[in-house]
Amino acid sequence: MRRIVTSFSEYSMIRLYQTMAGARHGGAEAFFERLVTAMAKPAWNEKVAQRVAVRRDGRRAGLLRAGGVDFAEFGFGGALDFLTPWQLKSDIRAFEPEVVLAWMNRAASKTPPGDYLRVGRIGGYYDAKYYRGFDHLICNAPGLVDHMTAQGWPMERIHYLPNFVDAAPGTPLDRKVFGTPDGAPLLLALGRLHRNKAYDVLLRALVKAPDAYLWIAGEGPEGDALRQLADDLGIARRVRFLGWRDDSANLLASADILVCPSRVEGLGNVVIEGWAHGLPVVAAKSEGPVHLIRNEETGLLAEVEDADGFAARLSAVISDAALAKSLADAGRAEFEARFSEDTVVRHYLEFLGALAK
Repeated sequence: MRRIVTSFSEYSMIRLYQTMAGARHGGAEAFFERLVTAMAKPAWNEKVAQRVAVRRDGRRAGLLRAGGVDFAEFGFGGALDFLTPWQLKSDIRAFEPEVVLAWMNRAASKTPPGDYLRVGRIGGYYDAKYYRGFDHLICNAPGLVDHMTAQGWPMERIHYLPNFVDAAPGTPLDRKVFGTPDGAPLLLALGRLHRNKAYDVLLRALVKAPDAYLWIAGEGPEGDALRQLADDLGIARRVRFLGWRDDSANLLASADILVCPSRVEGLGNVVIEGWAHGLPVVAAKSEGPVHLIRNEETGLLAEVEDADGFAARLSAVISDAALAKSLADAGRAEFEARFSEDTVVRHYLEFLGALAK
């Protein structure tokens, strides 16, 4: 992260308005919910006055309301939605923010210019055209900084700020409910059933880890193909497709190893989640995990698309309890130092507060 101020006390209060038009589920959407509810906690009352605008969604509205977040709901429709920009302009003007933080492309396209700084928050490989006229960009991974600067975005106006994850401990689930023996090594994968996540590679690796079971929590277009592949490989009895889950902390409390076999992974939130919940992590060398993991210290890395190599890393952790503990302890320490809620919220407010002043 490019440091803007040298201490948290260098500014007093920031008036911050945030806009989010994302879907009900997704990594960026989940982090938005965590960040705005964290900023609404009493610990930050003297540092930020916040209001947010979101697409209408009952679940998200309930979550924000329970978290004490001041929010408005708008349509955030497609190109022919001319009402949302007008409503946003009126609501933003009434709040009088110093900074408006727009999350992802649709929110950015609907967020009008005004007497405030516009900052875009980038969580994927987006087109810079959606952020024309914006003052700054925040990216949650160094590779995204490179992606946006390659499109001509000025380096001095783009900044890396990482995510944090929910570290509240979960309650282990009854493995028998999921047809999983209590003593079996249990691997956990979290994410959409999409080719980028390389769950096909993971299933092939599982063939060579014959004692292990695998839970995959997520939905997506590859679901049917992955179920068929598990059948074809003869491992269906050891694989559980759990669908979308809202209890990731409980899943993490139930598992022995967090796996991230992705072909494409810009950040690797799941790596941080594994660390936060005390699990050893085995991942492929896609961009996010490589940035996060120190191989053989905070996790084990295999080559992308290498099912045999991934299986070998899994076997090393499964067969060596001391290694598994060492990886888990080092990962937890990394989480505490760089990716805890307090650390990341502090960085966001330092950065945005410095811009505002």
